[in-house]
Amino acid sequence: MLYFKTVQKYLAITLFVLAAFMQISFAQESKQDKIEAQAAALKSLVESKSFAFIPQSVTPLTGRTRQLTSYYNLRISKDTITSNLPYFGRAYTAPINPEDAGISFTSTDFEYYQTPGKKGGWDILIKFKNQTQAREMNLTIFDNGRADLVVSSNNRQSISFSGDIKAR
Repeated sequence: MLYFKTVQKYLAITLFVLAAFMQISFAQESKQDKIEAQAAALKSLVESKSFAFIPQSVTPLTGRTRQLTSYYNLRISKDTITSNLPYFGRAYTAPINPEDAGISFTSTDFEYYQTPGKKGGWDILIKFKNQTQAREMNLTIFDNGRADLVVSSNNRQSISFSGDIKAR
């Protein structure tokens, strides 16, 4: 009788441990499925050239990183790029209109180059032909949906942003 109770305890413990391992395995599989689905959705957005970059922080060339509390974005489509980004840093020429202090414009005259990144993701170079606020933008998109943007201008120091890629 004592032997039977001991076997019963070991059997219960073994079943409990086995159930716990199975639950962890299923959780890991569902998490992996979710990551793969997000990566496929991101790939679709980037390849369609229809997405938005939502910055969360900004780093001027000379200065400290600042967290952004307002809603800013860079909207990209096949034929139009709309920028609504802040600017902090040194300008070599002052804008005539104080409302032009940020990087705000809409452009339809640009060159768009997209290459695969070295460690996955994509590197995108956008060269503007008709803008004075931005000469070019380098956008590095990572597999997890995070992205870094560097904006270069003729009249200002470069500035970089970190944020996320979202659907337009």
